[in-house]
Amino acid sequence: MFTKTKVGVSLAVLAFVFGCQNKDSHKNAGNIEQRTVFFDKSGMDTTVRPGDNFFLYASGQWLKKTEIPKTQTGWGSFYTLYNDNQKNLQAILIASAKEEQKKGSAAQKVADFYTSGMDTVTIEKLGAAPILPLLKKIDAITNYKELIDFAANGFKEGDGDLFGFYVGPDDKISMKNAVVFSQSGLTLPEKSYYFNNDDQTKKIRTAFLKYGASLFHLAGIDTVSAAAYADQVLKLETAIAASHSTPVELRDPQKNYNKFLVADFQKQTPNIDWKDVLNKLGLKTDTILVSQPKYYQALSTLIKSQPITVWKQKLKFDALNSASAALSKGFREARFAFYGKTLSGQQSPTERWKTVVNATDANLGELLGQLYAEQYFKPESKERMLSLVNNLQKVYRSRIEKLDWMSAGTKQKAVEKLEAFIKKIGYPDQWKKYDDVEISKDTYYANLQSASKHAYKEMADHLGKPVDRKEWGMTPPTVNAYYNPSYNEIVFPAGILQFPFFDYNADDAINYGAIGAVIGHEMTHGFDDQGRQYDKDGNLKDWWVAADATKFKEKAKKVADLYNSFVLLDKQHVNGDLTMGENLADIGGLAIAYDAFKLTKQGQGNEKIDGFTPDQRFFLSFAQVWRIKTRDETARVRLKTDPHSPEMFRVNGPVYSMEAFYKAFNIPTSAKMYVAPANRVGVW
Repeated sequence: MFTKTKVGVSLAVLAFVFGCQNKDSHKNAGNIEQRTVFFDKSGMDTTVRPGDNFFLYASGQWLKKTEIPKTQTGWGSFYTLYNDNQKNLQAILIASAKEEQKKGSAAQKVADFYTSGMDTVTIEKLGAAPILPLLKKIDAITNYKELIDFAANGFKEGDGDLFGFYVGPDDKISMKNAVVFSQSGLTLPEKSYYFNNDDQTKKIRTAFLKYGASLFHLAGIDTVSAAAYADQVLKLETAIAASHSTPVELRDPQKNYNKFLVADFQKQTPNIDWKDVLNKLGLKTDTILVSQPKYYQALSTLIKSQPITVWKQKLKFDALNSASAALSKGFREARFAFYGKTLSGQQSPTERWKTVVNATDANLGELLGQLYAEQYFKPESKERMLSLVNNLQKVYRSRIEKLDWMSAGTKQKAVEKLEAFIKKIGYPDQWKKYDDVEISKDTYYANLQSASKHAYKEMADHLGKPVDRKEWGMTPPTVNAYYNPSYNEIVFPAGILQFPFFDYNADDAINYGAIGAVIGHEMTHGFDDQGRQYDKDGNLKDWWVAADATKFKEKAKKVADLYNSFVLLDKQHVNGDLTMGENLADIGGLAIAYDAFKLTKQGQGNEKIDGFTPDQRFFLSFAQVWRIKTRDETARVRLKTDPHSPEMFRVNGPVYSMEAFYKAFNIPTSAKMYVAPANRVGVW
């Protein structure tokens, strides 16, 4: 499926976060609830010494007492803020639905979209009917050329398949939009799930077969045939998976940059008529970027060598899988059994209203975002946030200039890149238009299709036009943040600018330990093992003195080695290469935030709050941001696919690399996690 844009490196893979409790707040004269307590002492486990496991010291009691809700894959800071945000969005949608809205207005479209998604009576009556016309089109396919025609044609209607691509900046010509193709064709999280033979992986493949058979049966296929079709799909996807790059391999921007004349790539993939494919996609170009050519080379072979009947079952499965969340209860239950229970360990389905709120945000994000920003993001919060960003940027510059391992030439280029950061806070300056999206109260599936058609057209229209760096890759309510190397931008949506990450009334130790570390994290992504390969204009271009690049790699390897030593669950190790960029960003982000905090009045003082010194409060604020409890099933998938380390190590890795932390808590050399100064890791 196409991706609307390449967002870049984000703070967190899952959308979660932390909300306020009434007992820690009061209402001001404007009757607006204000938080008065910013740190949870009761969640600490002081039987654990800070130097033995700071994550548990800061949050151990909370971890022991907290039960993950049955409808969640985990619980904690990100999750609770995310859930609070969903409630705010739901309130907007319900209020909008209660009033007669002007046809075509933002309020009308989001309200009617939400209403249609909540109309489960109509959805139930329709059953599989919305997807049947698409299945009939697949039935009509007779050969591999028609197969490719179908896969390409569908994107304009929101139903494409087999091709992964987006229109976005050319990594080496960042102001020019290009068509970028990437590997696709798999359902399981990544290629190892098709080949590993441990009990957990085999269990997932068995569940996949059951899921596939359920979808086919719900679409009217007899039980025996449905099971056979699912087996065929798994075998075909296994053949496809052999061509896929691993999650670690996908992190190398140079190896994943492959530019071809269409005519030249045609020679490598003779059974795919690329000129015709691009024409059907509505993309006029004689040059394409192909991130993983091996996938398309394999696809060219497989579409001809594998029976067309098997390929048709694959297309049907993909169509049913893609639509399952929008269809009747049987489809939704089958989907939950596989994705929710088996892959994520979730015990009960997500509440319907949350699912539909998420869908509204995903499909009409900047319409809903306008209404959200009006109510939940104040101008003074944006000003305070921008001040924090500017403060950290100044500190980052100072740290770069003081590096003892980098030459003056590389330092100058690094500072130029830092100063060129585009800063986006809260919501876009200019909202996207959705004039061509038709939304009705009783046509949920059709509403989704209309939004998908719009998203595709919006993306395709970028080709041949200069890159618009005003665009956002996340919606305003999103509880996350990101750095985009092609834009050289750091982006903080309104959704994350709430407690525990940010509170206008919190003391500096709290804000710098939380949102300060987030700001530093995103800035450091510009200089992590991937980001450092892009220049100040967002071009994939080597601006490093060779000796400095060598020193960087040596330091980065020490970070990878440290995180490779961290163990979770049944002795499963963190993948230090997969998590390299996020670990560098976590370590650098905290160090930069601390230096910026020390420039504040509180940071230079010694006044205790809640019994803690300013420095202790800074580190504890950072630690409690990451107090998250995750289901084992979700954790297993994350260890294989997530470029972020588990939360315990997102806390412990950075703090045990900082001298200020050891001083703040008087950590003795005998502590379990004590690291001698000469062995501490970090780059920036």
